[in-house]
Amino acid sequence: MPKLTIGRRDFADFPELGLRDIAVKVDTGAYTSAIHCHHIKVKQRPDGTEVLTFKLLDPTHADYNERAFELTTFRTKRVRSSNGKAESRYLVKTKIRLFGRDFPIELSLSERGEMRFPVLIGRRLLMNRFVVDPAATDLSYAAKMG
Repeated sequence: MPKLTIGRRDFADFPELGLRDIAVKVDTGAYTSAIHCHHIKVKQRPDGTEVLTFKLLDPTHADYNERAFELTTFRTKRVRSSNGKAESRYLVKTKIRLFGRDFPIELSLSERGEMRFPVLIGRRLLMNRFVVDPAATDLSYAAKMG
């Protein structure tokens, strides 16, 4: 299948998380994709199941900003942040919808106050699927609204 052209930023849906039109920034310098959130905690249910809880940070989306999530499927991984420091982060698997198609994506939960975009898309999602045109923006969103 031919690769899709994606710009440096766009809007994406995350159907399994119930999120629509979330601003994403394409970051070819990052391997892992990340979602900006806070209050990240693992809690234990009475039945012993571990639950990852967090709140999304997206000030541009009043409906989603501070929205709480609880997921039972997650893992941890050492990730090197943009400042070069390695840290342990939680990762969750879900789907991202771009150009009307769903792609599997693993998102690291990142609590970074300076992020302008709630989601960064890394190379792991881009490889063998997309070509990045740094001069373009909102190509998937334009096709969706088309």
